[in-house]
Amino acid sequence: MWINKIILNNFRNYQKEIIELDKNLNIFYGENAQGKTNIIEAIFLCSMGKSFRAKKDTEMIQLEKESATIEVFYEKSDRCGKIKIDIGNKKNIYFNGIKLKKLSELLGSINVVIFTPDDIHILKGGPQNRRRFLDIMISQLKPNYMYNLNLYLKTIEERNHYLRQIREENKSEELLEIWDEKLIEYAEKIYSYRKEFIEKIQEKIIKIHNQVTDNKEEIKIVYQTDCENKEKYKRILKERRKLDIIKGYTTKGIHRDDFTIYINDKELGIYGSQGQHRTAILSLKMAELEIIYDEIGEYPILLLDDFMSELDEKRRKHLLEKIENIQVIITCTDKIELENKNILIYNVRDGKVIKENQEF
Repeated sequence: MWINKIILNNFRNYQKEIIELDKNLNIFYGENAQGKTNIIEAIFLCSMGKSFRAKKDTEMIQLEKESATIEVFYEKSDRCGKIKIDIGNKKNIYFNGIKLKKLSELLGSINVVIFTPDDIHILKGGPQNRRRFLDIMISQLKPNYMYNLNLYLKTIEERNHYLRQIREENKSEELLEIWDEKLIEYAEKIYSYRKEFIEKIQEKIIKIHNQVTDNKEEIKIVYQTDCENKEKYKRILKERRKLDIIKGYTTKGIHRDDFTIYINDKELGIYGSQGQHRTAILSLKMAELEIIYDEIGEYPILLLDDFMSELDEKRRKHLLEKIENIQVIITCTDKIELENKNILIYNVRDGKVIKENQEF
């Protein structure tokens, strides 16, 4: 799988730019705030239908413009495709010229693994960061997962609204059973997906982490949930009903899931060093890469946004040595010199992408 061309119109600081890519290694270098990450964002947007950094779609429209367009042309082992996204008063997504009705219809068209400086917060930050990591990975491979997750989250909003009505308007508690049954149904499906992929990550990450650390560290992932089965979650919802009414929101459920990483049986979040965090997130991303390969039979596109700043020389070398038969798109401040690699190098300056040369 690889992207051969990107067309940007009024996207971020790009007025009109056509970028042709190599199927191997593509390096975009330049000073900060020139537009390098915007290229990564455009690719991610066409893969997932949403940005990894913008809270509102309109943030991606160039200043003083009314709309923006992103087009990505890609090839897979069995077909070619084109994703087009128009952003204006609303967002429209097109696949091979056909307007999509649902986001789930886009997912899986272009598979990506993204590595950004903020990814350290997947492990250091709150549970929502780890849930988002799982959601992005699983939804690319199982679009029905995102469909069920959205139904669950919508039901949570409705249940929370009714909880506040019970508290403030003395409405009947019995009607909560309607939302509880829906939550339990969707939670069971979401849990099944997450459990399956946590197990796959665990299988992959052990070998990867051993290689990165020269067998000096043993890594383990433990999934934490209250929704292992319908009976348990139903019991929890009933037990916490009074508390939920007082607080005005649902305090337990699949929306509170988490996973914990242990290094040599010690919890990484509590006892891990900065280096161990970086090594663990690198291992996690490489495990994601391998899982996607196993699922679809070809490697996803690897997006490395300013990753050099987050990894020391040893970790950078290990990552780049693992790259074979994968399209990689790297942004960095300084030009990267690599031996025995096909490289396409671009200099990015003030929203302009200048192809420099190709090395062999």
